[in-house]
Amino acid sequence: MTTPGHLADVGAAELKEIRAACPHLDAVAQHVRDFDDMMRDLRGDLLPAWMDRVQADDLPALHSLVAGLRRDQDAVVAGLSTGWSSGQVEDQVTRVKLIKRKGYGRTNLDLLRRRILVAG
Repeated sequence: MTTPGHLADVGAAELKEIRAACPHLDAVAQHVRDFDDMMRDLRGDLLPAWMDRVQADDLPALHSLVAGLRRDQDAVVAGLSTGWSSGQVEDQVTRVKLIKRKGYGRTNLDLLRRRILVAG
């Protein structure tokens, strides 16, 4: 997926034709672009208004997304508002799981603990 600004002239013209022929696709593209802007600019405060705009359109797939976002809206707003990521934590969890799998069935908890500390 690329931003429309990076498309060649032919690709941009085709995209314009397709979006003109299908208003639903045009609406989805606009909502996705708005959500992308929220993520890039860390503007979680815009999420409730975005969800209301999506609900106003006849787009069942996006309605499902909005329903999921509303279930834990505070966490989603926080995630869209801060630059923090859980990537480093996830990396460590993956590393520990790999070490555990290598010794599966052959090690006890003490050896597993030592291997994790030595590898870290």
